[in-house]
Amino acid sequence: MPDHVHVFVSAHPKYSPSCIYKMLKGISGRRLFMEFPEIARRLWKGHLWNRSTYVETIGQISEETITKYIEDQKKG
Repeated sequence: MPDHVHVFVSAHPKYSPSCIYKMLKGISGRRLFMEFPEIARRLWKGHLWNRSTYVETIGQISEETITKYIEDQKKG
């Protein structure tokens, strides 16, 4: 899907999903703006990331199931 990103992350339990999400947004935005400063001029109010988000933990679902889901999303 061209309008969103899937990220499959494994992290220590001391980090909440919202904390990981904020770190990913902050680091990726900072690095992209450093490498491609012209991006900020093209974005609405200079924001790379939209406020809309969806975060989910997988619990007992296998890694293979999640990977297959993400791959299937690319197909359409």
